[in-house]
Amino acid sequence: MPLFPQDALKPGVRKREVFGWAMYDFANSGYTTVVLTAVFSAYFVGGIAGGEAWGTLAWTSALAVSSLIVMFTMPAIGAYADLRAAKKRLLVLSTLGCVVATAALAGAGPGDVAWALVAIVLSNVFYTYGESLIAAFLPELAQEDRMGSVSGWGWSFGYLGGMLTLGLSLWYVIWAQGQGLPASHFVPVTMLITAGIFGASALVTFALLKERARPQVRATEAAGLKASLARLQRTWHEARSFKDFTALLACSVAYQAGISVVIALAAVYAAQVLGFEQTETMMLIFLVNIAAALGAFAWGYVQDRIGHRPALAITLAGWIVMTILAAMATGPGLFWVAAVIAGLCMGSSQSAGRALAGVLAPELRRAEFFGLWMFAVRLSAIVGPMTYGLVTWLTDGNHRLAIVSTGLFFVAGLVLLTLVNVQRGIAAAATANESNGQRSS
Repeated sequence: MPLFPQDALKPGVRKREVFGWAMYDFANSGYTTVVLTAVFSAYFVGGIAGGEAWGTLAWTSALAVSSLIVMFTMPAIGAYADLRAAKKRLLVLSTLGCVVATAALAGAGPGDVAWALVAIVLSNVFYTYGESLIAAFLPELAQEDRMGSVSGWGWSFGYLGGMLTLGLSLWYVIWAQGQGLPASHFVPVTMLITAGIFGASALVTFALLKERARPQVRATEAAGLKASLARLQRTWHEARSFKDFTALLACSVAYQAGISVVIALAAVYAAQVLGFEQTETMMLIFLVNIAAALGAFAWGYVQDRIGHRPALAITLAGWIVMTILAAMATGPGLFWVAAVIAGLCMGSSQSAGRALAGVLAPELRRAEFFGLWMFAVRLSAIVGPMTYGLVTWLTDGNHRLAIVSTGLFFVAGLVLLTLVNVQRGIAAAATANESNGQRSS
């Protein structure tokens, strides 16, 4: 059986187009890997903020601000994209914004707190816009019963992009340290490497991925911000009809809060608790990306076999184990084990969540519903890191207690997942699709 079967795709969809779609995961993974996880987060706390006690809270607050901006703008942007069939056009603009803002991080040195915070807020906002828009293409490409494996292709390929960006950055950091150059020299260069790979790789996506949607009836007359917000308001009012989608949103807020902590603060935890050096942290994250790529790819096929909800539940149990091991670690050995488990769970859980959202979203309102899903994900990116930051601030830097509090988010996600009935949710989406089709005719 081929690893990338044609029958997993919808009629008329060619594998090269799916490759173009997956290339966006390849392109933007370097941003999360190098900027948010492995390099800039620890550099901000220890270098730009000078190791002050407020450094972790300032970092998590910047991520929270970016998430707030996305929460209150992405659903309307998604509705606009549906009405205008503008997902690809908006994807290009969001990519350009993230690349420019990431390159701007290269200008932040020790003491440049304001510059770094503004650049990280802007880059993360544009990154998240792109993440939501590219996800909305998934149901257009994959058969409904194969969405898990196709989503896994993208996630696993994305981690390869993260490893490429991190690998080049690690090579430069090792060379720079060999020359006796400080972090204030080599960290800015890694930001430029990240921005360059993001921009160059995304060009493949723009060349191969098609905008298959068509402007909806009268969209040219009523597709402005007012119409988009009105449509969004209707979606919230109709939430009772999509109880399983809204249950998934609540579940996503919980478990994605925990994942957000791992992404934003793994390097900070390694440096502050276990005394990892920059190169050690980067090698650790490189290993995490290898595990995440394998997990996302293999787990996509498991999803299609056992179902998205059971697959997601298993990964959440893995996350709980990971937080226990990380809290217990007093040396690098056990922490490396926890990191491998985190990698295996990260790609598979995020892939499963995206696929499940695609299954439960009505066909004619996918970008809008993925905007709501991203609303939940961004809310989690506020709740998780801010909880971690506040715990460390209130306990005078107790990162172990903070990581224990993170485990509670995964427990809550596992409980909330029991409220999701996939078949009922699919039926609700089909009914909504018929209703929207009648309105447009």
